[in-house]
Amino acid sequence: MLKTLISGSAPESYISHATNQKNDSGLEAYTGDWTKFQAAHLLRRTTFGPTIAEIDKAVELGLQGTLDRLFRSRPLPEPPINHINNNDPNVPIGETWIEAPYLANVNLRNYRIQSLHAWTVGILLNSGMSIIEKMTLFWHNHFVTERTEVNDPKFQYVYITLLREYALGNFRELTKRITIDPSMLRYLNGNQSTRNNPNENYARELLELFTIGKGPQIAPGDYTNYTENDVLEIARVLTGWVITGFNTQNPDVKVGSEYRNARHDLGNKTLSHHFDNQVISDMGDEEYKHLIDIIFQKKECALFIARKLYRWFVYYTITDDTENNIIKPLADQIVQDDYDISPTLLTLLGSEHFYSHCVCGTMIKHPVDFIISLMRQSEWQAPGNMNLQYRYWLLAFNTLTPLQMVYYNPPSVAGWKAWYQEPAYYQNWLNSVTLPVRADFVKTLIYTGLRVGNNPFANISVTDWVARTSNPSAVNSLLEDIAVQLFPRPLTEQKTVFLKDILIPGLPDYVWTTEYNNYLSDPTNPVLANIVTEKLNTLIATMMQMPEYQLS
Repeated sequence: MLKTLISGSAPESYISHATNQKNDSGLEAYTGDWTKFQAAHLLRRTTFGPTIAEIDKAVELGLQGTLDRLFRSRPLPEPPINHINNNDPNVPIGETWIEAPYLANVNLRNYRIQSLHAWTVGILLNSGMSIIEKMTLFWHNHFVTERTEVNDPKFQYVYITLLREYALGNFRELTKRITIDPSMLRYLNGNQSTRNNPNENYARELLELFTIGKGPQIAPGDYTNYTENDVLEIARVLTGWVITGFNTQNPDVKVGSEYRNARHDLGNKTLSHHFDNQVISDMGDEEYKHLIDIIFQKKECALFIARKLYRWFVYYTITDDTENNIIKPLADQIVQDDYDISPTLLTLLGSEHFYSHCVCGTMIKHPVDFIISLMRQSEWQAPGNMNLQYRYWLLAFNTLTPLQMVYYNPPSVAGWKAWYQEPAYYQNWLNSVTLPVRADFVKTLIYTGLRVGNNPFANISVTDWVARTSNPSAVNSLLEDIAVQLFPRPLTEQKTVFLKDILIPGLPDYVWTTEYNNYLSDPTNPVLANIVTEKLNTLIATMMQMPEYQLS
C-alpha cells in the first residue's frame, strides 16, 4: 500500500473512484444519516483538520446548523507583526509593518516575508469551524500571483486580504477588484501597459484562466469562448493603471493602484462575436468594470467557476453525468444569484452527491491541508508569547517547500498542478520525495517536537489528545474516535486488529484499560506516564503515516 501511494495513487481497496462507480445522487438536499462520519467529512473538506470537539459540535448542530456555522461571517484577522527584527525603527517588535516604509541600506523585506508566512500559519491553525480559509486558498489558486515575482510582502498582504474579504462574496466583483490589485498589476505587467504598448498578459489570463476559459480551437485565432483579437482589444481596455508604494521608503505613499488617463487607450475597442461584437468606448477608470460585466454576461463564466469549485471540494474527474447533473445546475444557480458564490456552495455541500460513497475519501490532501490538519487535529500549540509563536509557525510553513506547495508562491499563473493537470490531478502531491517528508513531519511533531533556538520543544501531547475522546480507557472506543477524526472512512475489521496490535500487541483489551486507568490515578508518575505515552505515540504516528490519512 505504501508503494501505491509513492507512485501517486490512493489505495484502490479504499477508494471507489467516481469514474469507476455509478453515482445517481445529485444536488437534492442530503437526507441520510448524520453521524460523526458525515460531520467529519464535511469539516475535513471545508476546514483544515477538524478537532474532536468540532466534530462533536457538528453532530449536535446537524447538517444545516453546521453549514450555517461554516459560512458565518467573521472579522478580518489582525495584521502580521514584527516578531523578531530590532533594526526597524518604524515598527517596534510586536507592532504591524503593513503600512510602514522600507529603509535605505536596511533589508526589512526578509523579516516581513517571514512574518507574513508565520502569520498565515497562525491564521490557519486558529481558523476553527469556518470555510473562509479554504476559500481564501481557493481564490489564491484561482487568481494567482507569485511571491518571487511580486517581491514585496506589503503587496502580498493587501492581495491576500482582498481574497479573504471576498472569500464567500461575489465572483464578478472580486474579478473587478483583483484586476487592479497592485500585486496582480505587478505580476502580470498591467502596471507597464500603456496606450502605445498594451500588455496582453493579464488580458489573456483574465479570459483563459480567471473567467471564461479557452475551450478547443475552432478556427485560426478563434477558440470556443474568445478570439486572439479579443485579447488584443481587452489589453487596450486595461491600459492606464499603475501601482503605488512598491518597496517605498516614503511613509506617505501607501500600497495601491492608480488610474492615469494619459496612459489609457481612449479609442473604441471592438470585441468578437463571442461577446456579441460589443464596442467599448472610452470610460476612463470605469472601463475595466464595464469590460468585466460584458464577460460575465456569458454563461460559460458560471460553468467555468462551477467546475473549479467542484474540483476543489469534491473530486477532480468531471464525467458527462457530473457535468449534466451537478455542474450545469450549479452554474444555473450562480447566474441566478448574480455570481454570489455562497448559495451555490451551500447547495453543493448540502447535497446527496457530496455525501455519496464515491465522494468520501477520494481526495489526496494537499500539503497545506496535510500540515495544518495534523497540527489542528492534535491541538498542537506553539509555546511562548506571540513573537515566539511566529518563529514556531514559520518552521511549519517552511516544511511546505519540500512538499511542493508554498503558500503565496504557486508555480505558475495556472496555479498548482493538482487542480488542472490531467490525468494525475491530486496524485501530483505524492511521490518518492514528498511522502517521506510528510512522514518525517509527523514523527517530528510526535516524538521530538519543533524547536526554536534554546526554547522548549513543541510536540503533540498524545495524552491530552486521547483525553478528549469519549472513552480513552476502552481500546475499541479510543480507536474509533481517533479514526473518525483522522480517516475519511470507518476502520475495517482488519485495520482495527492491526492498530490494536500496535497499542497492546497480542494482549487482551483489559490490559490497556488497566494501564490507562493506572496512569489517570497518578499522572505525575513518570513510569506510568511513559508506558501510556510511548504506546500512544507509536499508535498515532502509525495512523498518521497510513495511506488513509493522506486522504480526505
